[in-house]
Amino acid sequence: QVQLVESGGGLVQTGDSLRLSCVASGRSIGGYAMGWFRQAPGLEREFIATINWNGGTTYYADSVKGRFTTSRDNTKNTVFLQMNGLKPDDTAVYYCAVRADRTLGTSRYKTDYNYWGQGTQVTVSS
Repeated sequence: QVQLVESGGGLVQTGDSLRLSCVASGRSIGGYAMGWFRQAPGLEREFIATINWNGGTTYYADSVKGRFTTSRDNTKNTVFLQMNGLKPDDTAVYYCAVRADRTLGTSRYKTDYNYWGQGTQVTVSS
């Protein structure tokens, strides 16, 4: 069993940057694909970014491409989401997730992820 804890959220203004961290405990996440998702009030949880086991492959939602970057440090059991050029539409609770099978690669689908963090709130004011 793995536990994920996100941090780094907060209240910022349009155009600001934030860096989210997702720290895993219970087992190593090295070798497993990770994902970032977000959920705004009244909306479905949506895909933001995914990263493969060693950070060599990443994919992003069109809405954040060019502004957000995900990376990982397997030695620290941590995945990051650097968010630049934040907009009010980015306001949401942000979640990280990990796949349970290390043979599986990146995915945009929340149903492909087995373990989730509790989320961290990001609020962008205009």
